[in-house]
Amino acid sequence: MSKYQLDSSPIYIDGTDIPNNKLELQDSDLIHEIENNLLKEAYQTFLSKINNTTKFNEIFFINLHKKTFESLYNFAGVYRDVNMTKGDSQFCLAQYLDNESKRIFQELENDNYLKNCKDKKEFVNKLTYYQSELIALHPFYELNGRILRLFCDLLCVYNGYKLIDYSSAIDNGKYIEASIDCVQYADNSKLEDIIFNGLVKDQ
Repeated sequence: MSKYQLDSSPIYIDGTDIPNNKLELQDSDLIHEIENNLLKEAYQTFLSKINNTTKFNEIFFINLHKKTFESLYNFAGVYRDVNMTKGDSQFCLAQYLDNESKRIFQELENDNYLKNCKDKKEFVNKLTYYQSELIALHPFYELNGRILRLFCDLLCVYNGYKLIDYSSAIDNGKYIEASIDCVQYADNSKLEDIIFNGLVKDQ
C-alpha cells in the first residue's frame, strides 16, 4: 500500500506497509477498496454541508480526514509526529508541521477562502498554491492526497465551480509527477495545468 519511508513506523502492522486498522484486515486490496468507499461517502456528506458560512480552516481540514476514515483507522485526523519521505521527496519535517499548517490556513483565511478571485485564472493560480503547500506538508500518516483533493474540491464548490476532474492526470501518472515537482523543486506549473484543465464553472 504505502511507499512512504518514516523515521519509525508507528501505524503499520509489523513487517508490512499495511496500516493497523480497526477491522484487523491484512489484505491491502480490500483495505484500499474500503478506503475508496469511505471517501465516496465523505464526498456526499461534506458536499451536502457546504454553504456560504463554511470556514476552510485547519479544524475543517483535520475533520475531513477524521470523519472520513475514523471507522477504519485510529490515526484518522491525527498529524504525524515522525519525519516522512516518499522516493526522493522530503515532506515537511515533523518538528515544523504544526507551525507550517497554521501558516497555510491563516494565509487561506486572509485570502477569504478565494472568494475574491476575479476570474478562473486567478482562482486556479491560488488554489494550486494551496494544494501544493498541502502536498509538501503531508501532515497525516496516510491518505494525504485523497483528503487534500477532497478539501480543494469542496473549496471549488464553495466558489461556484464543479469538482476538479483529475482522472486522466491520475491514470497516466501526471498528477504524481506534478506533486513531485511541487515538493522537490517548488514548481507548481504542471499541477496548475492539471487543475486548470480539470475545472469548470458550475452552471
